[in-house]
Amino acid sequence: MGTMDPSSPLTISDRSLPNVAAESVIALLEANGQCDARTVDRARRVAAESGQRIDRVLIQLGLVNERDLAAAFATLLNLPLAAPERYPTVPLLPDLLAARFLRHARALPVLVDENGLVLAMADPLDRFTPAAAGIATGQSVRIEVAIPIDIEAALDRLYPDSNAPAADIGDTNDGLEEDTERLKDLASEAPVIRLVNQIIQRAVETQASDIHIEPFEDRLRVRYRYDGVLHEADSPSVRLAPAIISRLKIMSRLDIAERRLPQDGRIKLAVRGSDIDFRVSTIPSLHGETVVLRVLDRSALSLDYASLGLAPGIVQKLKHTFDLPNGIVLVTGPTGSGKTTTLYTGLNGLNAVSRKVVTAEDPIEYQLHGINQIQVKPQIGLTFATLLRSILRQDPDVIMVGEIRDGETAQIAVQAALTGHLVLSTVHTNSAASTIARLRDMGLEDYLMTAVLRGILAQRLVRRLCQNCRRPAPALPEMVRRFGLDQRCEGEPVLWHPVGCQHCRDTGYRGRQAIAEFLQLDATIERLIFTRADGSEIERAAVAAGMVTMFDAGVTAALEGTTTIEEVVRAIRAEV
Repeated sequence: MGTMDPSSPLTISDRSLPNVAAESVIALLEANGQCDARTVDRARRVAAESGQRIDRVLIQLGLVNERDLAAAFATLLNLPLAAPERYPTVPLLPDLLAARFLRHARALPVLVDENGLVLAMADPLDRFTPAAAGIATGQSVRIEVAIPIDIEAALDRLYPDSNAPAADIGDTNDGLEEDTERLKDLASEAPVIRLVNQIIQRAVETQASDIHIEPFEDRLRVRYRYDGVLHEADSPSVRLAPAIISRLKIMSRLDIAERRLPQDGRIKLAVRGSDIDFRVSTIPSLHGETVVLRVLDRSALSLDYASLGLAPGIVQKLKHTFDLPNGIVLVTGPTGSGKTTTLYTGLNGLNAVSRKVVTAEDPIEYQLHGINQIQVKPQIGLTFATLLRSILRQDPDVIMVGEIRDGETAQIAVQAALTGHLVLSTVHTNSAASTIARLRDMGLEDYLMTAVLRGILAQRLVRRLCQNCRRPAPALPEMVRRFGLDQRCEGEPVLWHPVGCQHCRDTGYRGRQAIAEFLQLDATIERLIFTRADGSEIERAAVAAGMVTMFDAGVTAALEGTTTIEEVVRAIRAEV
């Protein structure tokens, strides 16, 4: 196959378009660093054996991103790229363009105007489809490049009745509850497999952290979590719910016949050329089983403090405590506040040939090379406490305990710290100072806390403002008074606000960062612990000693333009 300069756009009239464009788009992807020569060589061998175009092989093998490929085609062919909001809310020209034809061609009419018909196509090199659509409608046809996952979701939304298994599932819904084999067969149907793959791929493509699939009486709701906030997506027909959920259970090796009890499993798939892990949880609900998939993209995991967004002062103190030979370092906060990622970042820095590092986790979210990670299994008696006892016999230097949940685990962690080990763990508390009271409630003696505690980090995650569309504005007088903004900066306080653009899915936010406070024990705080002072007294003493509270760290981040005051208040639930 010949190649051409990827920077020069092609036109639809080029006779050699399919071959030349396929090679040119690969050259453009290579130039942009979106695939490498090794990947292309592998795809060429498969393409030669199968007789398929190389771009199709790359997609089928999960070696390139669908969005990157579509954008490259749009550049090369000098065509617009159809955004999801471009797709209509009702079918256009349904009497002239059959759903079966559009599904087979992976094409969708998105606009009819005085200039003719605009057709979004997943394969812009296909000449037959626009020609056939022009003959059928009597219109001149203009082409836009469609991202396959977007156009397939739109087709499912606009033409739900054309999905072959849907009628079968609707007709036999009651029987499916009793007929496991029938359900297994339906879950193995090609349309269901394709639909589930679309749901999963969309999550990875759009960098969602979770997928929520929830059946209700009249619909099946699919939601994705972005930066901690759920967003609803186009939902499949409710008649497909049993087959979709069964397909996910088959993929995660769960028992599809068991629909009365919660189950947990994992899925490992190659998406975008990367191995992606999904942690799967199912629970029974009124109208069926709800399924949540946590997306664990190891390629997107960045174990460095800069990506966490922690203040430099806190990073310095945290690194110092991690370098200590023994003691306990705790990270606190609610579920989903990034505690595990912070500990993983610390472990990554401690990981060396000269140290033996062992973790006890529930569950193991990411695999860390060179670190011994152990999964807690309470159903067989392998709890944090029993596992911690056994780990101590392995002569480790550093131990990470996923969570200190009870007095027994706390006592063993203290003994490990007293005998020369560095113990890292998490506790569910609202602030660093309140962790003292929580440990006391677990039965830990005051003198033991003062002997082993080296530092307590409390953190929350707030959404980062999109740097492409954020806008500044002078802070309102009420905000200045309420938060004391004039005392935190020189000149007139300026706050940044979300706007929304294509880079942030029109939310105004892109990514998250941690805001935190770090409590170190000094003589004053140790005396307060011995006098059984409450959390507020300990916090006041820590602030007097130089601790920056979480809320103050959040307000500073808002003044720097990385987040908003509203996000800080939402994340901390502060009464201010």
